This record gives sequence, structure tokens and C-alpha cells, in this order.
Amino acid sequence: MSGAFLLLLFCYAAHLLLRALRVGGLTGARFYCRGMTMSRALDFMLAARRSEMQALQALELTCELVSGVSRLVHVLQRERGFSNIYLGSLDQRFLASLRGLAADSLAMETQVAGCFERMDLEGGCGGDKARLFNRIAYVLHCLEGLPELRERVCEQAVTPLEATLAFTRPIGGLLSVVFEAADTAVDPDITRSLVALFNFMQGKELAGQERATGVTGFVAGWFDSEQLERLTFLWDAQQRCFESFEEYASPALLSAWSALCSEDLVGEIGRLRQVATRSAGSARIGCDLGELWFELTSRRIDVMKQLEDLMTEQLQQLCRQKTTQARADLDNHRALLSRLARMDADDQRPATRLFNVQASDLDAVPTDNIGCQLNRSVLDVLHNQTLRLQELSVQLDEARRSLNERKLVDRAKRLLMLEHGLGENEAYRMLQTASMERGQRLADVAQTLLDYADLLQGKAKC
Repeated sequence: MSGAFLLLLFCYAAHLLLRALRVGGLTGARFYCRGMTMSRALDFMLAARRSEMQALQALELTCELVSGVSRLVHVLQRERGFSNIYLGSLDQRFLASLRGLAADSLAMETQVAGCFERMDLEGGCGGDKARLFNRIAYVLHCLEGLPELRERVCEQAVTPLEATLAFTRPIGGLLSVVFEAADTAVDPDITRSLVALFNFMQGKELAGQERATGVTGFVAGWFDSEQLERLTFLWDAQQRCFESFEEYASPALLSAWSALCSEDLVGEIGRLRQVATRSAGSARIGCDLGELWFELTSRRIDVMKQLEDLMTEQLQQLCRQKTTQARADLDNHRALLSRLARMDADDQRPATRLFNVQASDLDAVPTDNIGCQLNRSVLDVLHNQTLRLQELSVQLDEARRSLNERKLVDRAKRLLMLEHGLGENEAYRMLQTASMERGQRLADVAQTLLDYADLLQGKAKC
């Protein structure tokens, strides 16, 4: 988007420069240079549209990648959940299912790696892709360590908590790829779809972590205070993610999500949460509840996956529609400007040049002479295209708002964790408490904290 906008600004700046020359006393002169004829200006205008087209084509691959990431995250979540119940129960009957899930994960890893291979690492290395490529590098590094982890799980040489953390790292990295994909998208509608998808996937991942935490406690027969606090945090965090999803989702997706939330399944899981809160080392619960918890939470996550699949399918359709429309617009644009250029070449009068110092103002009423009509037509095309890009930029900023707010909150959490030695949950709770006490949005509290930290750092340097 920025490249296309800069090209249009170049054309418009040239027009303003030549208007200034006219005002400066060159009214009767004709400004003519072979390098600045109308045809050259039209080249830049077409290049602006091609820039948009190429950005959308690159986004098609990104949307395909996001779809693959969604499937890979889901199978890794399943594998993580089975690993927990296998390691917690030490029941060998889960081993065959676990090996089957590992094979599914490997197949999806290969597909996603294929999408990575198709990405343009030379021509596509603009500043907006730096974070995306860095996230992908981290994911590839994490995936390389999974074969060894799987062997240790099968040998029961790792604890459930260690396995959970080890599987969560690549899943978190994959979700970060979706986040960066949304942050680098060049179309507002696609960006909104990606933002909705990212928040939903994040909520689903938190539901997966809740499943793993619950399995550990139920299989053991009781939950300690840390596990209970973790369950509460994960449930609250899911609700925040789904609220952000609802803000950006389409009406059809909201309807599907509402149907899921009203199901009895949610109530059954809620009752098991209450059972967990009443457990203790001296008041143990039945270990068989671990399998029931796993089954119910897995069913809920599987239903979420159906909605997630619908979202990725709609996203890819939207990408194809946008690319097809951009291609048609480019062809129409090229045909229009080609006709204008031919009119310019056929007419020998000075007024037929775009960069004629006698050119009329944008707000002037054109005369009947063909040269003035031609000049006005080209400037109208340029002006309309500039306004369209400006409007797209405004819409894009609005679509990225929740992503920018998330960045602020994450930066504030890291600051609290470093300065006060807090865990992620504790840091978030501190921000949340400050938000409620001050009656401010969480992002505003985070911004205030970061500004204050910058102020203190500046004073320390003086």
C-alpha cells in the first residue's frame, strides 16, 4: 500500500511543481521534456496499481499459509493433550493414539514448511516483513526439536508440565506468525478477517492449555492453588480473546459462535471446573474425571476448529476475490490511460500535455478543447486514486487497532516481569487491576506505564 501511495504522490508533486512554474511567470511557455511526457506519468500511475496487485498476490500465499498454520496448531494441540493424559495416567492404551497424532502433526509440518519455501525471501524482504520472517525462523527452530520430545514422551521420560511447555512453544510461535500476517496485510477487509481469526485461534489455544492443565489435576485427583489460579487465568483470557474476535467477525461467524456458546457442553465443562475448585490434597476426587474432562474439552475444541476452518476458507475466498477485482481494475485502468495517451500523441497542441504549465486547476471547469478535457481526465484519475488509497490507509489503521493495542499490553507485561520479577499471569493481573481502578482501557494503562518508564529512563541518562 505504501509503495502505491508514494508513486501517486510523485505524480501529484510533479503536477504541483508545474503549477508553481506557471504562477511564476511562465504562462505562455510550454514545458516539454521527453522524460516527463504524459506517457511517463501514466507509467507511474499504472505502477501504483501494479504495486497493489502484487501485494494482494503475495497476500494470497500468506492466507494459504495461515490456513495451514491453523491445521498444524490443531493437531499439535491434540498431541499435547494426549501426551498429558498418557504421561499423567501412565496408561499404555493411549500410546497408539499418541503415535497416530504425531504422524498427523508431521504431515502438517511438511505442508506448512512447503508454504514457507514458496515465500519470496529476496523480493519480499521489505521492512514490514522483518517480524514475520523472524517469527517463521523461530517456528522452524521449535519444530526441529519435536522429534526428540515425542520420543521422550513415548518413553515417559518427561513430566506432563514439561511436555505441555515444550508443545506450547511451537504453537505460540505459529500463532505469532498469524499475528504478523495480520499486521502486514495490505487490505482492510483481509486485515479484519485475519484479526478475527488470530483472536479466535488464540482463544482456542488457551482452551487447549486449559484442557492440559485440567487433565494434570484431575488425573492426580486434586488441584493445588497454582493450578487453580492457572485455570482461572486461562478461562478469563479466553473470554478476552473471544470478545476481540466478536468485534471483527462477520455476522455469519457471530451467529455460528453464538450457537456454540449456548451448547450444554459449555455447562458440563463449567461444572467440572467447580469440582476442581473444591478438591484438595485431603479431599481428592475420582481420577476417572481426567478422561471425562479430556473428552468434553476436546469436543469443545473440535467444534471451535469447525468454526476456525470456516474462517480460513472465507479468508482464502476473500483473498481470491480481492486479487481478481484488483486484476480487473488494473486492466481497466491500463485501458483508460492507454486511450488518454493515444489522444495525447495525436494532438499537437500544448494543452494536451499533462505537464503543460497552462494546465487547468483541479477545481477549474474544463473548456471544450480536447486538450483541456484530456488534462482534466488524467488528473481526475490521479486524484481519485489518491483519495482511494488514503481511505484504504485509514481503514487499515482501524483494522489494525486491536493488534497495536495487544503490542502495547505485551510490552507493558514484559516491563513488569523484568522490573518486578513477576510471572506473565501476575503482570497481566496487575495491569488489569490498574485498568479497573482507574476506569481506563487496558491499552491506555499499558501506554501510561510505558511512557512513565521512558520518562524515568530519560532522567537517568541526564
